[in-house]
Amino acid sequence: MEFIQTEIEGLTIIKPQIFGDNRGYFLEAYNHDKFKQHIGDVNFIQVNESKSSYGVLRGLHFQRPPYTQAKLVRCIEGKVLDVAVDLRKDSPTYGQHQSFELSGDNKYQLFVPKGFAHGFIVLSETAIFSYMVDNQYAPDYDSGIAWNDKDIEIDWKLSYEEIVLSEKDKVLKSLKETKIPKF
Repeated sequence: MEFIQTEIEGLTIIKPQIFGDNRGYFLEAYNHDKFKQHIGDVNFIQVNESKSSYGVLRGLHFQRPPYTQAKLVRCIEGKVLDVAVDLRKDSPTYGQHQSFELSGDNKYQLFVPKGFAHGFIVLSETAIFSYMVDNQYAPDYDSGIAWNDKDIEIDWKLSYEEIVLSEKDKVLKSLKETKIPKF
């Protein structure tokens, strides 16, 4: 496994070592000791999986304290554009985002620490997306920011007409209009 620090402190791309032959492939998707050495001691307690169709955009979501979540995400099948927005008010990159292509082909993973809003959009016909989290889901602490916030300016790679949103995501407000907690 190779751990690559991105431009925003804390966001880390993880490239697995893939062993392939005529039977298929094998990779180590998670190794606690290596993760602890490169990122820190994160106690993942749950693994979630979703399947989505082309154009489905899920996000930008986060949970407020005390239910903040760190995530380790990957696209098992298909291709997504994965986006993380820094919501840590004391960070020099507050309000900035980074985008990463995660796919079943490249098998990259992204570690998203607490203090980030996270989302993804499906760029392939369908995508199976997996994420490990270190805290339980708490609906009363669930929050998010608008996917199309003009101040953040995320290029989702698809036209507005192609994007499919949940009713919940349609009503999220901009970063300026959202009460951001101290992470």
